Amino acid sequence: MRIHNQSAIAFSVNRYQRNETKMEKTIDKLATGLNIRRASDNAAGLAVSETMRAQIRGLSQAQRNMQDGLSVLSAANEGLNNVNGLLQRARELAVMNASDTLTDSDRQASQMELEQLMEGINDTANKLEFNTKKILGDNAPLVLMVGANPGQKITLDLMDTSTSALELDDVNLLTTDTSSDLITKLDDAIMETTGNLTKVGSYYESIEHHMNNSLLKETNLTSSISKLTDTDMAKEMMQFVSLEIRQKSDLLLVSNVNQNAADILTIITT
Repeated sequence: MRIHNQSAIAFSVNRYQRNETKMEKTIDKLATGLNIRRASDNAAGLAVSETMRAQIRGLSQAQRNMQDGLSVLSAANEGLNNVNGLLQRARELAVMNASDTLTDSDRQASQMELEQLMEGINDTANKLEFNTKKILGDNAPLVLMVGANPGQKITLDLMDTSTSALELDDVNLLTTDTSSDLITKLDDAIMETTGNLTKVGSYYESIEHHMNNSLLKETNLTSSISKLTDTDMAKEMMQFVSLEIRQKSDLLLVSNVNQNAADILTIITT
């Protein structure tokens, strides 16, 4: 006589082990909040998510680049305003010294102030820097990476506001003629400085536009990758409860089968 209980036990144990593996994955997803933690979870999904993650990180860095660019432009704006103020004062002196009512000592005093003003302009041009890079003393372009992919960049043409660039070297107020000539030179320098201020403003608006686009792209990509990689907590919780019920059922079945077999053996041996 045979007592057939092994097939039922084997089936239950096998299902119990499969459920155990599924429960481990479900618990892992619930604990981490991630639906994809390894390639075995979703190989294709992992490849897509990592590509998207690279784009998101690239966009984040591009935004930091643009913040640096805005800082450079803010510094350039302040520097140009300072230079413009110095030029305006120099023009005021030139207009004053173009008149014959001043004495030679008056002109000497004006010349000393003019030299200080020119020195202030050069000081701004030579010492205003961002990360050791000159902002107003160099015509070299400033290239900003504004996207996550090659070619997504803009070029800012920096300006030179030194007295040499503004053609104000060796100017003087010692005669009415040189003072009158200086008025014209200063008008040209003020016009150039004002044009540079306008250029800085347009660059600032352009960078802000690129930054807004970058933020929007990053937000959309973050939302997409979240849908792909983040765990659906409600779904996984229901899965966990379902697997737990199955496990308990299989344990109960194995226990009952073994108990029945033991009862039969007891009956046979008595």
